[in-house]
Amino acid sequence: MSRISNIKGKNAIITGASRGIGKAIALRLAENGVNLVLAARTKATLEEAVKDIKSKTGVKVVGVATDVSKLEDLKRLVEGALKELKTIDILVNSAGVSSQYPFEKQPIEDFEMLANTNYLGYVRLIRLLIPHMIERKQGAIISVVSGSTLVDPIPRTFLAYSSLKVGLRAFLKGLFWEMRDHGLKVTSILPGVVDSDLTGHLQDITKEQKDRLMSPQAVADMVMYALSVPSNACPLELAVINQQTPWTKPIIDYAQKQAK
Repeated sequence: MSRISNIKGKNAIITGASRGIGKAIALRLAENGVNLVLAARTKATLEEAVKDIKSKTGVKVVGVATDVSKLEDLKRLVEGALKELKTIDILVNSAGVSSQYPFEKQPIEDFEMLANTNYLGYVRLIRLLIPHMIERKQGAIISVVSGSTLVDPIPRTFLAYSSLKVGLRAFLKGLFWEMRDHGLKVTSILPGVVDSDLTGHLQDITKEQKDRLMSPQAVADMVMYALSVPSNACPLELAVINQQTPWTKPIIDYAQKQAK
């Protein structure tokens, strides 16, 4: 995708930014002249991502170690970002965790982990940052949700994960209608299964399954499209789905995963 001139010099926060989808988005934004505050849980990989992106692009890149499931970490992230960059024009929510089980085997502890990261991690961060964007009457909020929310009923063995993503998708749709009068844009990205840390174990299953995974760059393309449209337009939702993956035969098969 070609460079977009209208975002050069803008400032962004990206969560889950040290690897996978988040890092691909961060690098693409930096290549287009966007200054970044990167957030991720693991300090070592976060520092590597900051160093890598800074050396490749020359923009300002700052890392803030953040566990998005913790409210205090999110407060510290927003305060640190505003201190470093003064203004924030773009928020990309990309952090996430996965848990795949038939419901009767799902560890009860996983529910809180999934809710705090995949739902509250997004909602709380948006709530903390949105007053700043409303005051400036501008801002783009882009959230990586899940292509599984397009399926009814949601895929087997992903009931807890996908139902929270369905709730997140509904929240973001409602947020769009509330925020557009303030000049803010809200976009949900609905990706299929991506070759990332969440699906890293699949490389040990079959080459066919590995080949069916999308690259993180495909998701980054959707983010760049959302930021490229005219100021009076907003892509509410963008779906990018694996070309050869019917949901009736999911890439991630619970039985095969357990056999490994």
